[in-house]
Amino acid sequence: MRRFLAPAVAVFAVAVTVGAAQQSSPATSPLKAEQVIASWKPKPAEVARTMIKKYGQPQEVTSNRLVWHRNGPWKFTQLVNEEVPHSFPMAHTDMLYQSIAYRIEPEKADELIQYDGSIILERTKGEIAARCDKEEANFLAINLAHDIATGKRTVDDARRFYAESIQTMMKTGKPNEYLQGFRFTPPTGDQGDPDKPFGPGGAPGEKR
Repeated sequence: MRRFLAPAVAVFAVAVTVGAAQQSSPATSPLKAEQVIASWKPKPAEVARTMIKKYGQPQEVTSNRLVWHRNGPWKFTQLVNEEVPHSFPMAHTDMLYQSIAYRIEPEKADELIQYDGSIILERTKGEIAARCDKEEANFLAINLAHDIATGKRTVDDARRFYAESIQTMMKTGKPNEYLQGFRFTPPTGDQGDPDKPFGPGGAPGEKR
């Protein structure tokens, strides 16, 4: 028995050492947001620094993407090193994607898309998001989307208020209440709509 004990212990020790190294390696050499954004485009890098200052280090960091989970009022915030051209209400680029849980009523989807192309609807998942270059603009976009969804504003009224709010903030540096946070209480829990099975003999789009 004594002849086999030492080799067995040695093999066990090697296995434990290798296993520990495999588990600890991701934690010992994580990507740092500051290192990643050093090579980013100027505007996304600027937005990244603003978000890090406000919310701290993101939970997910890749060479092209930063993600914060449950930061402030948001379900998640995602910042990508890209610039999506957007001309409403004036020429700029979008890169900051922020989402909340929200029940999407299908009959309101057309109005919300007409209002702002940078509103993103996830009916099945139960999320509404906005993508712009400033968190303030995302608050504004979703606040007005909620106003449309609840019948408080028309599409034209919402677009006019959005444009006026952004222009005023740029001129005076003072954002109105729609830009400072949510004007409603975002829903909690699962807001998803899994839809219904497509039953035998049913027609496409038929409610069953």
